[in-house]
Amino acid sequence: MMEAQERHIEVPKTARYWVLGEAEGAPDELWCVLHGYRQLAGRFIRRFQGIAGGGRRIVAPEALSRFYVGRQPGRHGPESVVGGTWMTREERENEIRDYVRYLDLLYDEVGVAGAATTVLGFSQGVAAAARWVTYGAVRPQRLILWGDYVPPDLDMAKARAALADTELLIVRGTEDPALNETLRAQEQERLEASGIAYRLVSYDGGHDIHAETLAELGGS
Repeated sequence: MMEAQERHIEVPKTARYWVLGEAEGAPDELWCVLHGYRQLAGRFIRRFQGIAGGGRRIVAPEALSRFYVGRQPGRHGPESVVGGTWMTREERENEIRDYVRYLDLLYDEVGVAGAATTVLGFSQGVAAAARWVTYGAVRPQRLILWGDYVPPDLDMAKARAALADTELLIVRGTEDPALNETLRAQEQERLEASGIAYRLVSYDGGHDIHAETLAELGGS
């Protein structure tokens, strides 16, 4: 019996992103905000209404893979909720390369010379944001990792070089069920061993974008 051979081909892909705030002209600030698992960019970007405008443009890329969130049997219809994911364990290396390249292309599209750039990743978007800044072309003034940990497979030497001129902020809710002490200690050890400086920001709350904390980070 013959064995099947796995092969790959690169294909064009249409990606969707959303823009909020200063959509025209050259903004003073550009925020690229990466949503979490099961979220879509159009819903996620609403959380940033309070800091949009005033010279700040918010751009929310949507992950390249979508799926129906509900587990109800039968056919999916217009009421079925759709979510997105940046990657799964299947074909992970190619998926990482694909979304880093996608985010680089998007930044070429929306990036503005002279605008102070913040990259924010929430939940699953933390890993995507950390990998983009480490392996991609973007060099933001700030990287905000909110509600998850630096991915354990990240090349820390490359991350240290990429973050040389970037302020790293780690944002955590005190009641976030997605976090645990073991992973926090492992992350802290890896960051300190790699010589990567960071500032920890905590708030009383769970696994979500905390409006008051976001306003403080946005200087509002």
